[in-house]
Amino acid sequence: MLVAMGRRRALALAGVTALVVGLMVSSAARAEANDDHNVRVMKPKVWTVGVWHGKVGQFHTIQAAVDAASPGDSIVIAPGDYKERGDYTTHRPTSMTGAGVWVDKSNLHLVGLSRDGVVVDGTKSGRVCSSSAADQDRGPANGAGSWGRNGIEVYQASGVTIQNLTVCNFLSGSDGSGNQIWWNGGYDTKQIGMHSYLGSYLTTTTTYYDAADPAQATYGIFVSNADGPGLIDHAYASNMNDSGYYIGACGDCNAVLTRSHAENNVLGYSGTNSGGHLVISDSEWNDNGEGLDTNSQSSGDLPAPQDGACPSGNGSCMIITGNWIHDNNNRDVPGNGLGLVGAGVVVAGGRNDTIAHNRFSNNGAWAVALVPYITGAADATDCTGAGGTWDNAFVDSLAGGSACFFNDYGTTVHDNQFTGNGSFGNPTNGDLADLSDFSAIGIPGAAPGQGNCWYDNHDPAGITSAPASLQTTNGQCATAGPGAGVSDALFAQVLCNLHQLQPSDQLCGGAVYPQQSASFSLMPLPKQPTMPEPCELLPRKLSSWSCHQGSH
Repeated sequence: MLVAMGRRRALALAGVTALVVGLMVSSAARAEANDDHNVRVMKPKVWTVGVWHGKVGQFHTIQAAVDAASPGDSIVIAPGDYKERGDYTTHRPTSMTGAGVWVDKSNLHLVGLSRDGVVVDGTKSGRVCSSSAADQDRGPANGAGSWGRNGIEVYQASGVTIQNLTVCNFLSGSDGSGNQIWWNGGYDTKQIGMHSYLGSYLTTTTTYYDAADPAQATYGIFVSNADGPGLIDHAYASNMNDSGYYIGACGDCNAVLTRSHAENNVLGYSGTNSGGHLVISDSEWNDNGEGLDTNSQSSGDLPAPQDGACPSGNGSCMIITGNWIHDNNNRDVPGNGLGLVGAGVVVAGGRNDTIAHNRFSNNGAWAVALVPYITGAADATDCTGAGGTWDNAFVDSLAGGSACFFNDYGTTVHDNQFTGNGSFGNPTNGDLADLSDFSAIGIPGAAPGQGNCWYDNHDPAGITSAPASLQTTNGQCATAGPGAGVSDALFAQVLCNLHQLQPSDQLCGGAVYPQQSASFSLMPLPKQPTMPEPCELLPRKLSSWSCHQGSH
């Protein structure tokens, strides 16, 4: 009976998701709402940037158009290489990293006329998205080095839509930099400072990486401290030293990430302290270190924890569904390449998520791994107040100092298809992994009915799991308890994968996980489909620049 109810709930959520996506696209396209009732409602204008079919637009830079626009206006961008310099000119950083294009007005709508052809380019010189070290731009000086740069940053402004363009080569410096596109609702404030947002037909990448250079591209599309409704749709992200997509610091994110693609990142998707209504669906995740990773953390993007429970208290609303998650075995990605390389989906110290109706193939370590997370803490109460365990002696010995431990529990994994996972061939590698019993070190395990639940997952070669027979022991959600513990081989294998234990350590049992190569190439950017009829989103009669001809 509980299994049947769970399936009906998943189907109902899928239907609601489809409806929400449709409504969000419609409302964002019309752009009739204004989140700030204090802003006087003006008749929206269309501003033009660049040169389109020989006709010069009103502005040469996107930043100039944003500065001239009012809430509700649209900014149409012709194909071109836009080496935007907002952080050097009209929006110089003073206390936080700036951006090439800084947007702090609500309900602006940025639309490119060609996804591949409109490029917001972080390089200071050279050809489009140059890979030459001499062409890279590390941002204005801040007295202790460089600020670093973000590409397009929407700062605490709701209702902003960004569509049909590419952003590349914005590199890190100070904290909060290296994001290609960032909807920033209030980084490090612990507060929600943004509501609705939409991004579609977006490409984010970098062509530059040097292991000896700390200036690196960090995130492709980053959303923080926003409670939606939010939609990221038809997007692509590659070559990031952290993750292609990020949604975090939102207890009830009210967001959908769908029909998108991530490859050659440390993590395809990551989300710290994200939960509530959050759907990641119908996307492809391949050749990353990990496919998707969501975690609880008591330092950074607070408040913790990551909790997928519905705010109503009835069921799980954090849903990973309909995705193709394959070949995530890549240590040769920018940055140090760490993480559980070879894992398709990782829930690290998270709870109450649902992973259902996905296809997993050729992930070398574990297709789905539910594991704890060890983190520092800005304050011990940020740990204990979120259900973490602070200052456990065993955990502190692993962390090298006082640390917070978040266990994983309450997640349901069902009706997924598996083929060819666990190809690294180390002990415990395979389809399913549940590491959640830490009672031996004084951290209580999940009570019956509160553990992770696994059922109706299929592998034509037979489901493999660690501990063994998970779908038998924890196949009934009403009685599911903890999984493997510290004495189980799975615990040692996780440490070996993270290179916290070396292959020579007897606990590794001879296990060898990929090491990062001394040098490697970045993935070239494949051509991406442009948005059909971008001008259909714009008020035709208001545009003095007829983009309705030849917009393909």
